Amino acid sequence: MNNEILRRIENANQIIVITHIGPDGDAIGSLTAVGQALIQLGKTPHLVCDDGVPERFSYLPQTNQVEKEPAPEPYDLLIAVDCGDELRMGDAYRNLIHKPAILNIDHHVTNTMFGDVNIVKPEATSTTEILFDLFQAFGIQLSEKIALSLLTGLVTDTLGFRTAGVTANTLNVASQLIEAGADLAFVTMQALNVKPLTTVQLWQIGLANMKIEEGFIWTTISQDEQGDIGFVGSGTNGLVNILADIDIAHMGAAILELPDGSVRVGFRCRQPFDVSTIATELGGGGHPLASGCSIDGPLDIAEAKVREVTLNALRRQKMAVSL
Repeated sequence: MNNEILRRIENANQIIVITHIGPDGDAIGSLTAVGQALIQLGKTPHLVCDDGVPERFSYLPQTNQVEKEPAPEPYDLLIAVDCGDELRMGDAYRNLIHKPAILNIDHHVTNTMFGDVNIVKPEATSTTEILFDLFQAFGIQLSEKIALSLLTGLVTDTLGFRTAGVTANTLNVASQLIEAGADLAFVTMQALNVKPLTTVQLWQIGLANMKIEEGFIWTTISQDEQGDIGFVGSGTNGLVNILADIDIAHMGAAILELPDGSVRVGFRCRQPFDVSTIATELGGGGHPLASGCSIDGPLDIAEAKVREVTLNALRRQKMAVSL
């Protein structure tokens, strides 16, 4: 498999690397790590993300080269990182006139295996954990900057190594990245702790709008409410984690109206429950404990749909747990 990947990269003249809409640290960490690795291999990659780079990840190398739409030229190879399906690549993929071969590198259990070559490992805590192994196999030099990108993915997707699924291998990879020069304290502060004022104000609105039913806790935030505080973004930056961490919650959801009228939903839960099936039913995907989807508006209709699907799934799962 590794030889096939390397052969495709070596034979490609124009390579585009795409990560998912509403990017998190694993998405941007993976995107910039692959960009740096390709440069070591003598390539000039085009890095693309529909929603751009969130400000808190601007410390990562190459983020100033990430475009919101691809250049109008044919590509020989598309490397998709941290994307569970083609839709998660957004317009960056949808608007490509000539669709190139796809190398799909991901760790989501709901991945649809949409690539011509698929490196999908749900047992990994992050896509950057997979990339670490690939880079070693390819002989990529683990520079301080590459280590910084890879560690960002590990830290953010594990919430600082606190999520289910963290293994001895995860910590071993993190150790090697730190040895290579990545600063764990800096990454944790920048990627997890420091937040813009508007993010906290968004949480304030979300918590005020919170609803509770049968162990499902959710909130909605409209475009007007975002406009009132000057919030500009495509996600709630961790609000859903707060909801799911409430002691009486089995599942949490943050439902955000986007400027185009569509709605983005983030789901979280704790074991033994599973939100990936809910997100998949709504056209998205992710992990058992953390998933998401994008659905059509208007906001009130989207909220009603999320509520119905989630409560039905939660009731089924409660019954299964009690058996």
